[in-house]
Amino acid sequence: MKRNFLFAKVLFLAVAFACLGCVGGVAAGAERPKLVVGIVVDQMRWDYLYRYYDLYGEGGFKRLMAEGYNCENTMINYVPTVTGVGHASIFTGSVPAIHGIAGNNFIKDGKMIYCCDDSAVRGVGSDTDAGRMSPRNMLTTTIGDELKIATDFKAKVVGVSLKDRASILPAGHSADGAYWIDNSTGTFITSTYYMEELPQWVVAFNKKYGGKSEREIGYSAYGNLITAEMAKAAIEGEALGQDAVTDLLTVSFSCTDKIGHEYATHSPEIREIFLDLDKKLADFFTYLDQKVGKGQYLVFLTADHGAANNALMLREHGIPAGGFVASEVKKALDDYLKQKFGVQRSLVAEVADYKVFLDREAVSAQSLQLAEVKEAAIDWLKCDPQYAYVVDLEHAMAATLPAVVRERLVNGYHRLRSGDIQIVLNPAHYEVGSSEIGRGTTHGVWNPYDSHIPFILMGWHVKPGATNAKTTINDIAATVCAMIHVQMPNGCIGNAVEF
Repeated sequence: MKRNFLFAKVLFLAVAFACLGCVGGVAAGAERPKLVVGIVVDQMRWDYLYRYYDLYGEGGFKRLMAEGYNCENTMINYVPTVTGVGHASIFTGSVPAIHGIAGNNFIKDGKMIYCCDDSAVRGVGSDTDAGRMSPRNMLTTTIGDELKIATDFKAKVVGVSLKDRASILPAGHSADGAYWIDNSTGTFITSTYYMEELPQWVVAFNKKYGGKSEREIGYSAYGNLITAEMAKAAIEGEALGQDAVTDLLTVSFSCTDKIGHEYATHSPEIREIFLDLDKKLADFFTYLDQKVGKGQYLVFLTADHGAANNALMLREHGIPAGGFVASEVKKALDDYLKQKFGVQRSLVAEVADYKVFLDREAVSAQSLQLAEVKEAAIDWLKCDPQYAYVVDLEHAMAATLPAVVRERLVNGYHRLRSGDIQIVLNPAHYEVGSSEIGRGTTHGVWNPYDSHIPFILMGWHVKPGATNAKTTINDIAATVCAMIHVQMPNGCIGNAVEF
């Protein structure tokens, strides 16, 4: 009996340990692609997929649409719709109210800062302030951070872009590296947040491609070229997708935004840069097929924001449109407030991203009540008919305005970083540099031309198809994380797309 009992006990323990081994094996061997590639095209309106469709080749955008799953109704659900916020929101699955990137520039500790400013670091590969950047102002994790955690930090994560914020924010806090251009040298740099010296593969790349001017890089097809080639160099140099642990590469193409700002949405220049990008994407996908293996990588393509059609073009065709000169509004509002409250010191710190930032220190120093100053500013702004709504952001949830607009204001408001008053313009009205509207365009508002973006998945475990179901920018991270079996970022509010 005792022998039988001991035998049974040993057998039970053996089976138990075997089961634990199976569970551990399943956890350790969760099915994932070799490489995830997140591509962002700066200032790509959703309709660019179709406007130039007949001009695209077969291997770029058309391949994505034919082989991939296309979420046709993907919307940005916050304001401001600008680059820093967009890149943060894509890869965190969150909104400014949570991830804290409230604009390209925002208030922090009472001062206006740039979204990636970090005085605690210095440049690597650069002696200029262009290298004093990090992701520390972002409050949440990203896809890459969660992939790192899920793999006990064995996964490699790298970000590449011409713009610092488009490289740093997508790559996340625990990235192995993020690389961007120093416009003074035309070379890729990083910061001591990541490393003390550039890897040799980056040094070699800079010797081959570096030295061109900001204009030559940012406003021509050369910008697309070096972005795509730097992405390939990162795969080679860091051996991304070359072992059993899934890696992540984030790539953002920036010159589409620079050209869009200067020439607008229906210009020959914007058409040509997208046709060139189509070729670069085709070449990059072919490279991934050969280097990583077709079906072994997961790629998604999206945008950080869209862009408004040029107001002059719209007016020529009888469509209401106009311009908003932020600097003029700031001066006029400040003059009014100083006169109303009988003070000499300016009370308006900034008008940016269609927000009014009051100088709270000045308000307090002159023994004024912030609520009274805000109320006076709102009443004055409401007298201008080009403003559809003027909203106290602290009480945006209770504001009387369309629900979709209210949601985007609330999602975009971080109480410690955002401004005090939101200006909601009439459709097709946007910020311009002067009262004389030029040929270019911009972005930043809630309207579909700025908020309707592409989102297409292709490759590993993706079946061809499309949906017009409502999708948000936050669903991108949720979907990718669900597909590769890692936890969604810790501020994510999105839902995985079902396909």
